[in-house]
Amino acid sequence: MNEWLKKVIGQVTNLWSSRSTVQKLILVSIVVAALLAIILLISLSSRPSMVPLITSPITDENARERISLRLDEEGIDHSITSDGKILVPDQRTARKMVSLLAREDLIPKETSPWDVFKMDRWTVTDFERKVNLRQAIEQNLEQYIETLEEVDSAEVTLVLPETEIFLESQRPVTASIILTPTPGSDIVTNRKKLEGIVRLVKLAVEGLEDENIAITDHRGILLNDFTGLADLDDLELAKRQMRQKTLIEQEHKALILSELRSIFSDNRVRIINMNIDLNFDKETNNTREFFPVTMTADNPTTPYDETQTAPNVLRSKEQADESFEGTGFNPEGPPGQEGQTPPAYKDLDNLIGKYENNSVIENYEVNERNTVQQKSPWQVERITISVAIDGIWKWEYDDKGDVAFNTDGSISRIYQEVDDTLLKKARALVEDAIGFDKTRGDSVTVVHIQFDRTAQHIEENERFRNQARLRQTILYSLVGLAAVVAAFIFFRLISRELERRRRLREEELSRQHQAMREAALRSAEEDGLEVEMSVEERARLEMQENAINMAREHPEDVAQLIRTWLVEE
Repeated sequence: MNEWLKKVIGQVTNLWSSRSTVQKLILVSIVVAALLAIILLISLSSRPSMVPLITSPITDENARERISLRLDEEGIDHSITSDGKILVPDQRTARKMVSLLAREDLIPKETSPWDVFKMDRWTVTDFERKVNLRQAIEQNLEQYIETLEEVDSAEVTLVLPETEIFLESQRPVTASIILTPTPGSDIVTNRKKLEGIVRLVKLAVEGLEDENIAITDHRGILLNDFTGLADLDDLELAKRQMRQKTLIEQEHKALILSELRSIFSDNRVRIINMNIDLNFDKETNNTREFFPVTMTADNPTTPYDETQTAPNVLRSKEQADESFEGTGFNPEGPPGQEGQTPPAYKDLDNLIGKYENNSVIENYEVNERNTVQQKSPWQVERITISVAIDGIWKWEYDDKGDVAFNTDGSISRIYQEVDDTLLKKARALVEDAIGFDKTRGDSVTVVHIQFDRTAQHIEENERFRNQARLRQTILYSLVGLAAVVAAFIFFRLISRELERRRRLREEELSRQHQAMREAALRSAEEDGLEVEMSVEERARLEMQENAINMAREHPEDVAQLIRTWLVEE
């Protein structure tokens, strides 16, 4: 064993000495990290698991500090998480400390109200459990109500009486709520919102009724006294009915105006007044109707009616026949005693009587129809409408077809009234549009009224003058432009004519000088004199000879070139 151990140690020593310094450092680091990980794992696994003292996080730093100090006084090991929860070693310790904190009123209000039930049940009496239950329900209701958008704060007080043996002796469960609304909230006067709070509290507390719930504001005014809100409900209902009435009137107005304006034009038709009386009373009619039974239905393929009806149908029949003949039964007393038959009936003894009774009972069925008819939310009782239609203003024209003007410079117009036939037709259209009913007392008035068009006529006169001034300005501008164009063309023609004449004079002088020069040269040559010519003269003479030769060889090309020069000039 010692030799094997020495051998292993020697191999490890050789292996360690064969490694470089960097490899040795890496190996040492790996071994140290593994040892630290093992030690940390062992320490964490041996540490007991922590449980929250209160399930809800404690956001108030002062309250959290007071609880921590109280736990230190009791010698309880605890820790505080980053989100504000306090952890204790086990569940039993948590229940014990919650009971202690609840008695000393150290549990914050923003925590879960049901945390008070985690206390040790061996140290809590039934009375304390009931108080804790009531407090938990109250805090839970306060949190629910304060989550509403229009409630700033709420205070809830419950009275949960003891259960009595006899129902007559049982006291009711009651609830008192103090609401502080947010600024600008209408929860104080809004019945639907108050009813929602009442129903929320009623369903959250067992045995609580609506009449045992009192809701007040911070001024002590009772809010859920809905008898005082009856007038407000009636006022709100009246407002909705008026809005509905206005909406129906606007729909009828839009329909009538759109139809009449498409016929007469937009600015000639006006609805002076339209009133629709609506009945918003709710009415339900129950009708019971009896009608004959159809035995044979009509065949729609035949030209005649085959319907056969009967007023009723036999459902059941009962017949009874009774007959009797004899002396009947005469009661006597016990044996050995005289009977009790009155003397008046003793004379009738031993008389034979006969009796018969025949009865028939027949039950018949008839068709029956029960109708329950409920009217619509409103019913039109009466419609009155007044429509005014204006005539037409037409412009006057003179014999030349121009617009005629008055002495003050305004346009001369003639007013044409609406024909009575058109008024009658317009009234018929309005009656059909509103569903005219004479028995209902409807009234439709369509009359011709001349509207005040003074402002419109002034605007038309001004617009006509502006158009006339615009046309005159355009005409003068065109005339001036035409004069300028004509002057430019005339100036251009005169300039070109003067240029052409100047060029002709220069060419004529040039030809004369050239002719005189050539004549002088010829005379000098004839006299045998040597004449020296300049370079320009030689070039010009050579160009002249070339032009003469080209004209002789290509006369058509030269003629086209001359025509082009003339066109350009």
